[in-house]
Amino acid sequence: MPSPQPPARNVSRRLIIRLVLGTAGLAAVAGVGAELVASDVMPGKSVLDAIDGACDVPVTDFAPYAAPGPEVSGTFYSAARRRAVGYTIGYPPGHGPWSELPLVVMLHGEGGNHASALVGLSPAQAVALRVGGTRLAPMALVTVDGGSGYWNAHPGDDPMGMLTGELIPMCQRRGLGRSPHRIGAMGISMGGYGALLLAEKQPRLISAVAAISPAIWTSYTQARSVNAGAYATAADFTADDAVTHASALARTPARIASGDDDPFRPGVQALARALPDTAVVEFAKGCHNGSFFAAQEPPSLSFLAAHLTPR
Repeated sequence: MPSPQPPARNVSRRLIIRLVLGTAGLAAVAGVGAELVASDVMPGKSVLDAIDGACDVPVTDFAPYAAPGPEVSGTFYSAARRRAVGYTIGYPPGHGPWSELPLVVMLHGEGGNHASALVGLSPAQAVALRVGGTRLAPMALVTVDGGSGYWNAHPGDDPMGMLTGELIPMCQRRGLGRSPHRIGAMGISMGGYGALLLAEKQPRLISAVAAISPAIWTSYTQARSVNAGAYATAADFTADDAVTHASALARTPARIASGDDDPFRPGVQALARALPDTAVVEFAKGCHNGSFFAAQEPPSLSFLAAHLTPR
């Protein structure tokens, strides 16, 4: 049974900087970035970028505006994934398990899990942020274990089915993302791709999407050469290619951010060309690393809050 956790402590700007440059940066290297370098997709480029400052991203001036709300963590058996999965729900200040709120489904990157989906922040701290001096509209945020299968269905493991058939219904039974409240999707790297895939496949369920440095492949051959487990078959890639199915986001507010020196930039550029004109696509200085991810979390959460709040 899930149990409420004590409210997370306030996070100072100095602490966020330390987390970004330390743990988060190491986690990023251990994930997709390491795969790209090891596979010679971008041989040595990450080292050169670090030396010449291409990856230097100013830390956004943000901090919790009040003591974060509580977090509830637990596990459930996922029939779709055929295993037990962990999750955490973070509530905004002044709210808790009794509250009915909009919901953000936050998807982790390669090598991550529900505990590491965000960079430098817990789920409760994320929804307690103020951005540009303005506090976020109240919403809850849930993270969950999705494995390393790029959030698309594989034989014996269907993380997308877990999201739509198990996790989101569980949250709705708790009053989160249940009409009239809305549901948004967000993710980083592999999770950014997963958030886009979720929004494309479920346009009636997902009201807005924000993807940070999404891991968008331009072909099945490229994906397989770097991560053989990303898609089970070429047909699966075609069925779940975020670029091919971008038109499904015609009525879904979308924000995508990618670094100028991100090796996935060509895929994000292809996605940008395929997206409706209403989509917000931002290319900015940065790489595929924790510094860029952390800098883009506040504006992504602010974007979602603006589109999930009932009007």
